[in-house]
Amino acid sequence: MPLHVPPAPAPALRSVLTALGSPTAVREARTPALRAAQGPLSPELPLPVHALDRIGPDGLAPATRLTAWRFLIRDSDRAVAAADTMLTPDGWAFSRFFEGPYLASTELAVRQAETLTPHYQPRLLSIPGLYMLALWLHGDTEADASGGALGPDDLLVPLAPAPPGIAAHRPHRVADLLRMMTLRIPPGPGPLLGSPA
Repeated sequence: MPLHVPPAPAPALRSVLTALGSPTAVREARTPALRAAQGPLSPELPLPVHALDRIGPDGLAPATRLTAWRFLIRDSDRAVAAADTMLTPDGWAFSRFFEGPYLASTELAVRQAETLTPHYQPRLLSIPGLYMLALWLHGDTEADASGGALGPDDLLVPLAPAPPGIAAHRPHRVADLLRMMTLRIPPGPGPLLGSPA
C-alpha cells in the first residue's frame, strides 16, 4: 500500500476509545448515525489535521500548524462518524464526534491515493479562509506527522464539497493549488474562520 499512515499519539487514541466507551459521550453527540450504530465501533485511519491560515503573496505556503488528530469511526463495514482530538496543556484529549460529507469524501480520497505512486504519508489540510479541507499526500513517508511544511512534491486532493472553481478529488501539486487559492485568499494574516469538519 503506497500510503504510510502515521501512528496517532497513544493518548489521542485512548481518549477516543474512552469517549466511544462512554454512553453519555455517544448519546450527547450530534451524530445520529453514531447513536444508531448497532455493532462495535472502532476508531480507524488516524490522520493529523493541519491548518493553513494564510498564503504568501508569491503563492508560497508558510508552515502549517497541527490542530488535531482525526479518526474515522467505523461500524462494521462503513464509517458512521469521525472523532477529533485536540492538544491541551495536559496532552491529547477527545474533542468531539461529528458526521457529514467529509467522511465519505475522506474515504474516497484515501482509496484513490492508495493507487498512486510513489508512496505518501496521508494528512488532512484545513484551509479556513476557503472553508476547504484537502487530503494532503506528503512525500516524506518517514516525516514526523506533527511537522507542517508543505513539500514541493506533495499532492493536495480537495475533498467534497470543495469551493467553487476547485475540483474535488483531483490531485494537485501543492504549488498549482496554492496559485489557484491565492486568487481567493488575500495574502497575509486574515480573519481566522471556523475550520471545516
